[in-house]
Amino acid sequence: MTNTLPALPTQPPGADRIELMQTFVRIVEAGSLSAAAQQLGTSQPTVSRRLQALERSLGVKLLQRSTHVMKLTEDGDRCFAHAKALLEDWRAMEDDLRGTADTPRGTLRVLAPHAFGQNQLIPPLMDYLRRYPDVSVEWMLHDRRPDFIAEGIDCAIQVGAVEDPSVVAIRLAEVPRIVLASPALMASRPTPQHAQDLKDLPWLALSTFYQREVTLTHQHSSEASTFAITPRLATDSLYALRSAALAGLGACIASAWIVDADLRAGGLLHLVPTWQAPSLPVYLVYPHARFYPARLRLFLEGMRGAMPGLAGMRGVVS
Repeated sequence: MTNTLPALPTQPPGADRIELMQTFVRIVEAGSLSAAAQQLGTSQPTVSRRLQALERSLGVKLLQRSTHVMKLTEDGDRCFAHAKALLEDWRAMEDDLRGTADTPRGTLRVLAPHAFGQNQLIPPLMDYLRRYPDVSVEWMLHDRRPDFIAEGIDCAIQVGAVEDPSVVAIRLAEVPRIVLASPALMASRPTPQHAQDLKDLPWLALSTFYQREVTLTHQHSSEASTFAITPRLATDSLYALRSAALAGLGACIASAWIVDADLRAGGLLHLVPTWQAPSLPVYLVYPHARFYPARLRLFLEGMRGAMPGLAGMRGVVS
């Protein structure tokens, strides 16, 4: 039996049904009224009133809420699917009728790796913002995988393999990784000629990509060489890794872009230059959808064009 609600005054002033459905979808995707309110830039009571107004308008209960649990009703589950499809069609219709399908506007929320996002990615980001003055970007820097729905993130730039089959992943470039040490560390040691000559050095580890073992490949012969390490320092920060290497604490494997200036200035040495660690792929990742706003499509195009030309990066073969 359908759980109908008594007729009450209509929705709050100024709230249309599209806005009510947008709020309902955001509540479900964010997982709570408070999280939805934060993402929408409003208060929890306002979000609660919009939910109640939508339930009154439809004459059904959409969510069952207790102190710690929020669950869609059967009607709510059907409403969520319809609302998602309707809102995507509505956005596409607005762009088509206004002739703005290729005019980006609004806010783009992007998650990027911490070091990469405050260094290499700033020039293409600035170019994007200069090209499209009606767009603002929320630029979030975290070394983690995004939860697109719960966090309301439009896209992420990810270094390393993409293992989530539910997302779209566009490969933009590769990050070469090389072996480095300070001149002070190597001053009393013979110059290494082979990857195996590195195994007795003191080592630093970038814990997100290597911790107890190093594998290097010869550029010309494709010979692979693997050896164990016992890091004196393990960190998840590229900047901390670079600082420790510059201080002479140990050898390390680092992304070529972050040490480019140090190599040219002589602060770090490139050891066994014909040997490299596996390059890291760089992806632009975003959730599947029936409709993508112009701000996201043009951001993707801009990053795809700019990424291979950044210092210390390598383009990928299409």
